[in-house]
Amino acid sequence: MLRRVGPSLRHFLLEMKSSAGYSSYSKAKMSRPVQARRLEGIDKNIWVEFVKLAATYSTVNLGQGFPDFPPPDFLKEAFMRALSGENHMLHQYTRAFGHLPLVKILAQFLGKLLGRDVDPMTNVMVTVGAYQALFCCFQAFVDEGDEVIIIEPFFDCYEVMVKMAGGLPVFVPLRPKFPKDGKLMSSADWQLDPDELASKFSERTKAIILNSPNNPLGKVFSQGELELIADLCVKHDVLCISDEVYEWLVYDGKEHIRIASLRGMWDRTVTIGSAGKTFSATGWKVGWTVGPNRLLQHLRTVHQNSVYHCATVAQEAVAQSFQRELELFGKPESYFVQLPKELQQKRDWLVQRMDAVGMKPIVPEGTYFLVADISEFKSDVTDVPDSDEPYDSRFAKWMVKNKGLATIPLSSFYCGAHKNKYNHFIRFCFAKEEATLKAANDILQKWKQEKTSP
Repeated sequence: MLRRVGPSLRHFLLEMKSSAGYSSYSKAKMSRPVQARRLEGIDKNIWVEFVKLAATYSTVNLGQGFPDFPPPDFLKEAFMRALSGENHMLHQYTRAFGHLPLVKILAQFLGKLLGRDVDPMTNVMVTVGAYQALFCCFQAFVDEGDEVIIIEPFFDCYEVMVKMAGGLPVFVPLRPKFPKDGKLMSSADWQLDPDELASKFSERTKAIILNSPNNPLGKVFSQGELELIADLCVKHDVLCISDEVYEWLVYDGKEHIRIASLRGMWDRTVTIGSAGKTFSATGWKVGWTVGPNRLLQHLRTVHQNSVYHCATVAQEAVAQSFQRELELFGKPESYFVQLPKELQQKRDWLVQRMDAVGMKPIVPEGTYFLVADISEFKSDVTDVPDSDEPYDSRFAKWMVKNKGLATIPLSSFYCGAHKNKYNHFIRFCFAKEEATLKAANDILQKWKQEKTSP
C-alpha cells in the first residue's frame, strides 16, 4: 500500500498564500505598456460604431453593405450537398491556399475574363473574404516607410492596413464635376486629375490600391482612367492592388475592365474578388487573389503563417456555383446577369425617391451603394464650426437616433485632411428587399412633410 509522503499540495499552497512574498505578488499590477505601436491611432472603427447604433436605434438599416434578401437557391443547395453528402473529408482541412475544385474553376473562369492562362496552383489563392486578401497584400509587399497611393473616397481599411504594415498612405481624391444642365450627378462625374495623380508617384511609391467599382461612390473606372493608372504604374515600377469585389454589379450597359488585362499590368497586379459580393452571401467570408506567382508566393507566406486555411464546405459550395455560372456565362439565366438587373431596378427606384424628398443622389454606375447630398436637410442638425467630428457623421448619428434610418457618413471614406471637405453626403445600401427600401422611403417622405408643413 502506497502512503502519501510529505505535506499535501493543498497545505503547501495555503502556506504560500499566507506568506508575505505571495501576498505582495498577488497585489502587483502590470505597469508596462502592452499595446504594439502599430496599433496606435487605429482603434476606432466606423463599422463597429455605426453597426452598434443601427442595432440600438434603427428600424431600417441601409448602412452596412450586405443584402437582406437570400442568396440564390443554387448556392444554398450546393452548400447543403457539401454539408450532408457522403464526402466526409469536406468537414476537414483542405489545401491551405485554396480548395482544389475552387482554385481550378476560378483559374478557368478568370482566365477567360483576363484572356490568359491562369495556373490554379500558383496564380490563385483563396482567402477568408476579400478583407484577408487585402491584409495579406499589405503585409506581403509594404515595408517600413513605403508609400501606398490610395484613391479617395476609399474603403476605410486600406489606410489602416497600410499603417499597420509600416507604410505611409498617400491620398489622391476623385474630384466632382457638377453637371451644368441640371441633371443628377453620376459617379462618373467624380474623376482623377491626371497631373495630381502623377504627382503622387515617387521613388518611395510601392503600390497603388484601386477599387473599381468603387465603394462608396459606385464609380466604374473607364478604359482611359485605367490606362492612366497603368501607365504610371509601369513608368514608376509600382504594384497595383486591385479590389474588384463588385465586378459583376455594373449598370446601364457599363463594362467592368480588369486592370490586370491591360498591357504591362498582369506582372504587377494582384486582383481581389469576393464570393460574398458575387453570390450575395457576405457571411460566408470566401475571397480570393489572382496574379503572377512572383507576387502570390509572398501572399502565401503571410497566409500560411496567419489564417492558414479557409472553411472547406463553403469553398466547395462556391466552386460548384462558379461551375454553374461558367456553363451559363452570358446567358439570361446566369446569376451574374440577373443580379445586376434586379439591383439596377432597386437603384433607379431609390434614386427617384431620394430626388423627390430633396436628398440629391449621385447615381452609381456600379456596386450596391448610393451616395446622397444632405444639404437640404441641414436645418435639422445644427452645424458646429471647428468640430473634430465631421458634419455628416453627426447627421447620420442624429438620423438613426431620431428617425430610425441607418446610413454611413461619406467622410468616413476620407483621410483626416479631407473629411470636412466632403462632409455633406451620406451613403445608402440598396441591396435590400423591396419592403426595406419602402420603409426607408416612408421615413424620408414623412420627414420631408414635417419640414414643409407650416
